[in-house]
Amino acid sequence: MKRFWLLILCCACFLPGAVMAQQHARISSEELFFKANQAYKNGHYQAAVKGYQELALRGGGGGHLFYNLGNAYYRLGELGRAILNYERARLLIPRDADLNFNLNQARDQTIDQAAESPGLLAQGFFWLDNLNLFEVFGAFVVVNALFFGFLALRLFRRPEWTWYVLIVFAIFAALGVASLGVKWRQVAGDDRAVIVAKQAKVLAGPDPGDTLIYRVHQGAVVHFERAENNWILVSIGQDKRGWVRSGEVEKIRLDPLPKKVES
Repeated sequence: MKRFWLLILCCACFLPGAVMAQQHARISSEELFFKANQAYKNGHYQAAVKGYQELALRGGGGGHLFYNLGNAYYRLGELGRAILNYERARLLIPRDADLNFNLNQARDQTIDQAAESPGLLAQGFFWLDNLNLFEVFGAFVVVNALFFGFLALRLFRRPEWTWYVLIVFAIFAALGVASLGVKWRQVAGDDRAVIVAKQAKVLAGPDPGDTLIYRVHQGAVVHFERAENNWILVSIGQDKRGWVRSGEVEKIRLDPLPKKVES
């Protein structure tokens, strides 16, 4: 009994402090976001970048935060990092009209653009390009809940119309399972990266003395194959691949995947 009251006393002492600390961290993040936005409006883009980056490091990497960060980098003339953050934002808010417009504007200014045709799965599940992973999962849960709800109804009551509704929901449930699997594969297997250096030398091997194959410029989207020491093996299109320094390229997909989605 004494241990029980001792536990209650400890909770009474430490819980308010933990709640206050969490509230303080939330307020601090809100203040930092406000200050970063004000810095951007006042034309202090480097200060805005610093604020947005700090928020991203805290784990509050919502889609609009990456969008704002991309805008700040774009104003600074850092096209590669602007595209990088626009692409990160698009993983979370793919239907945002302003984001897509700015991303297309930035892409039009890049020198190296490798056209890639979507795979068969991407063509078959074309609607997934406009949904993020969390939305696909939410739709999957709702459709399956409706399906099993009508299935339970059929066990107790058997009006004729429920049979047809059940068939429709069964089709949508199967489509939902397939869509979730394809979307997860697309997100988890996203190996895209962006050249963030003004110009990167692509070499035949992971050594400064290796043969120069070609040069690639900021904003180019490449595929990240593997890392070795301070070098990254990348590929552009189907027939170009080579090694670049690790500081000249950054992956689009963050590890772990962003958890917070802004509406």
